Amino acid sequence: MKRFPELKPNGWDMMVLAVVVVLGIVLSLGWMSAETDRLTAKISVDGVETEAVNLPQLRQEEERTIQANGYTLYLVLSQKGVQVRESDCPTQDCVHTGIITRAGQSIVCLPARVTVQLQGTVAEDGVDAVLG
Repeated sequence: MKRFPELKPNGWDMMVLAVVVVLGIVLSLGWMSAETDRLTAKISVDGVETEAVNLPQLRQEEERTIQANGYTLYLVLSQKGVQVRESDCPTQDCVHTGIITRAGQSIVCLPARVTVQLQGTVAEDGVDAVLG
């Protein structure tokens, strides 16, 4: 029976391994930092976008007052997310929604016809979906 030769790593093998590891680390850090820079809050009144705020660029919390269709909403925007702090609409659904932090989430005030939607991506450790 033919015997297989013993494989022994040499200096070139170690160099290739080091390059692959360093390249993997650099690419993963670049991918993670690029992900967090794209979360945008889009504020719309009557279906027309009135403002878009890039959340990661905010240095501190900012407040916006939106007056639409006879109602007033007080928005709080921060790097963490967006929430309606106070509103004079009758149902208060927009206030009870709380803070939204992930792309695809939205706050809707039907009486005022105001929507705030987060678009883009943000790096998270949470579970996105459960299969099975």
